[in-house]
Amino acid sequence: MIISLRLNNEDTLFIKKYAELKGISVSELVRQSVLERIEDEYDLKAYNTAIADYRANPVTYSIDEVERELRLK
Repeated sequence: MIISLRLNNEDTLFIKKYAELKGISVSELVRQSVLERIEDEYDLKAYNTAIADYRANPVTYSIDEVERELRLK
């Protein structure tokens, strides 16, 4: 898939220089940046769900309890 992006000259130069600094193409920089942003938002949503669940039922388990439950020991 091809995606086009309109940028002003200042932003274009800034992005090109940053990609050069990282040793990657502009396309790879944009791809990585978008995927990282999506992952960060997903992680934040998962965290918010987990913390809400914990606050509703604040039960914790020791590492030994978890290992036993998962039959790792």
